Amino acid sequence: MPISKAELCNWCKIPYDKLETHPDRKIPFRICKDSSEMGQLMAHELVDAIRAANKENRQFNAIIPCGPSCWYKPFTTLVNKEKVSLKNLVVFHMDECLDWQGRELPSNHPYCFKSAMERQFYGPVSENLRTPEQNRIWPTPANIDEIRDRIASTQIDLTYGGWGQDGHVAYNQTRRHPFSQLTLDELRNATVRVQENNIDTIMSLAQRTFGAAYQFVPPMSITLGIKECLSAHKIRLFSDTGSWKQTALRVALFGPITPEYPITLLQEHPDALITATVETATHPISEHPEWNLGMK
Repeated sequence: MPISKAELCNWCKIPYDKLETHPDRKIPFRICKDSSEMGQLMAHELVDAIRAANKENRQFNAIIPCGPSCWYKPFTTLVNKEKVSLKNLVVFHMDECLDWQGRELPSNHPYCFKSAMERQFYGPVSENLRTPEQNRIWPTPANIDEIRDRIASTQIDLTYGGWGQDGHVAYNQTRRHPFSQLTLDELRNATVRVQENNIDTIMSLAQRTFGAAYQFVPPMSITLGIKECLSAHKIRLFSDTGSWKQTALRVALFGPITPEYPITLLQEHPDALITATVETATHPISEHPEWNLGMK
């Protein structure tokens, strides 16, 4: 069943400072003051998890996103300062953008996630602490089966990530194709794939990065599936990008599990936590009780 406007309006009316303790909330949630605070939180929590695995002398398997950018510098600074070895860290990168023919982007394209991560996540770490090249698993159109099989045979410790305007986790967007709608079971079992990006995703990225010049946004992507992302022991999603994420956050916290918003599947996970900045958690409808939206 589609979410009604009345339901959506009610969820969006809730003040941001009532979200963490709201009795109808379906997923654990916490608020950070701003991007700086969230970046420090992300960095410290990941370093602590890696350090704990190192003490047990075991491999730490993580699904890691490209973004939000606020945590890269705090993370690499902390790793270098406290000399935390990343030698046992195995990173399954969440997704990558592709051109209209499904090919990888040039390394200097702003939506080439691999080059951004090499530059910001791996590069600043001291060489003696750095994650080995063979432990950096990049999704490409050529290695779909290999990544799917490797994750299926591996226990993922942690999925880090964000969410999109439609609640997509990695690039698991709401499927809008008129002739092949997804059931919930199909979404739950969605795995590594190459796909066309939705128009609303393209427009959101265009507004965010290119001054709404949608012509420059990569029209295709490769992504780990929801199945891979939800397979982790722990899932931690973060956002500091404000209006782009506000409605999907409310649906994730209060809505039904629905293919319309893939993030709602986190409600089924035993250890999921969503974190947002005050800006992202504050919905404009909650600040305008005088608005008449035609809802009763």
